[in-house]
Amino acid sequence: MNKIVVNKSRCKRCGICIEFCPVKLYDKEIDGAPIPTRIEKCTGCMLCELRCPDFAVKVEVNKDEK
Repeated sequence: MNKIVVNKSRCKRCGICIEFCPVKLYDKEIDGAPIPTRIEKCTGCMLCELRCPDFAVKVEVNKDEK
């Protein structure tokens, strides 16, 4: 399974990672921070990491599963 880490101190809660995720694996906290709640759906496309303007999202792809 892939691993997704959101650095909440860097995140400005813009929602870009949530909107760009093609499998909709994120939910929002009350303050708007992304929560990767359905990590098992992650395809490793890296869109959330690549689109994050604050470099707050890190995706670690498990290459053994691909």
